[in-house]
Order: sequence, then C-alpha cells, then structure tokens
Amino acid sequence: MSKELLFSVTKKDLIINFFSGSGAGGQHRNRHKNCVRMFHEDSGVRTTGQSHKEKNTNLREAFKNLTTHPKFKIWMNIKISEKIKGKTIEKEVEEWMDKENLKIEFREKDKWILEKKNEEK
Repeated sequence: MSKELLFSVTKKDLIINFFSGSGAGGQHRNRHKNCVRMFHEDSGVRTTGQSHKEKNTNLREAFKNLTTHPKFKIWMNIKISEKIKGKTIEKEVEEWMDKENLKIEFREKDKWILEKKNEEK
C-alpha cells in the first residue's frame, strides 16, 4: 500500500526572520543573527528557536515547535479533512444544517417527542 502526500508545508508557506540572541552563549550568540522566528500565516502560529548557537539547529527547533503546536495541529487536521472529504468545513456544516438532516425534539409531559415532518405529496 502506498502513502499519498495530502499536502505539504514548505519554506514559501513560512515567514522566517533571524535575530541576535541574548543571554548565555558568549560573543557568537550575541553578535550573530542565529536565532529564528517562524510564522505560519495559514494557521496563525508563531514559534522561535533560540536554544543553540547554530542557525540551522535553531531553524530545526523552530520548525519542530511549529509542528507540535496545538493550533497548528488543529489547522493540519482541518486540511486533512478537506482533502479526504473533498469539501471545506463550512460546506460540511451547511449540509448538516439542511432541513432534511435536522431533528427537532420537544418536551411534553416529562417525555421527549420527535417532531414529525410534514410530508408534501
């Protein structure tokens, strides 16, 4: 069984900025722009990577923080759902709200009664 790629997140989907770090790490960390800010516009998630002296390591850290962020996971699940079902969440909710799909119940004398639909002939 082959796996199909549903969607991908690439560098063009991200806004990446490099900045100088502060704190422990000495001159290299304070003088070089090796810390990373990453922003994914579609999900609205912002992350940073600044634990290491190396730019590439901080870039990997920021991307790992992005992929493990709860808001990004929600966005990812929505995208997967759209690809599998072929429709957006808004379209799916609209279908659920059609009159044929709704059940109307009301309470009468301590019992729940399902309202019967008037069938047109």
